[in-house]
Amino acid sequence: MNEKKRGFTLIELLVVIAIIAVLMGILMPTLRKVKEQGNMIKCLGNLRQWNVTHSMYLQENNGKFYSGTSGDAFWWIAQMKEQDQSRIDNPLWFCPKTKGTYQEADGTMSGKLSIFTAWGIYTSGHSNLTRDGIAGSYGINGYTLSVTGATGAMSEGRNAQDFWKTPQVRGAAQIPLMAEALRFDLWPQHTNPPAANEEAVWSSDNHMARACMNRHVGYVNISFCDFSARKAGLKELYTFKWHKRFNISGPYTVAGGVTADRWPDWIRPYKDY
Repeated sequence: MNEKKRGFTLIELLVVIAIIAVLMGILMPTLRKVKEQGNMIKCLGNLRQWNVTHSMYLQENNGKFYSGTSGDAFWWIAQMKEQDQSRIDNPLWFCPKTKGTYQEADGTMSGKLSIFTAWGIYTSGHSNLTRDGIAGSYGINGYTLSVTGATGAMSEGRNAQDFWKTPQVRGAAQIPLMAEALRFDLWPQHTNPPAANEEAVWSSDNHMARACMNRHVGYVNISFCDFSARKAGLKELYTFKWHKRFNISGPYTVAGGVTADRWPDWIRPYKDY
């Protein structure tokens, strides 16, 4: 006599669903962590390739960094080869977590801005740039540029005497060369506070805030003048020697006596340096 086939009861199905939900709850944070690590590795790979590009430029220019065009160090990118400038031909411009770009034409910005938004697209009024325009999610430390006199970059306390001009200096491993950023050039001061909230980084000309953004859960990727590259804690950015007179024991460092209430809520839980 054949036995009657028996299906799952409602209670059994609910138990299975509950078990699956628990397993997913356990696995999802791990999967997110693995994905973030993958993005971090790809982003660091981009910066290491940029190190090769910058090194080649130095070899062809007597060991000196870019100096910009028309007396304006802002436009250092114009001195790069066209394929390196191009946002289309050179994927190294973009961190894998970057979701898009915003347009800037004659000073007008459009599009949704966030810490996952790339800067760009610059073309208007700059005929020496690639026809594709430039856009990306990394910026150079402006103080590495080979600036010797008056320039359009001389503002907000910047002085030609502060510039490194070459990587062949003492302490190169602590001098930032390129970092994830919301503009293609960075000019941080040790007194620049972090943004008041995570999404406020676009709202001012605070150059430290342009790099001190929570793109990799408490970290950003950065390369140095010794051509190394690694992840750096957000608060750690205040301990690097961005320019010759940058105070690495400033008010946002442990050595400078920083206290928790100095940090905005979004960055406060992360490690102090």
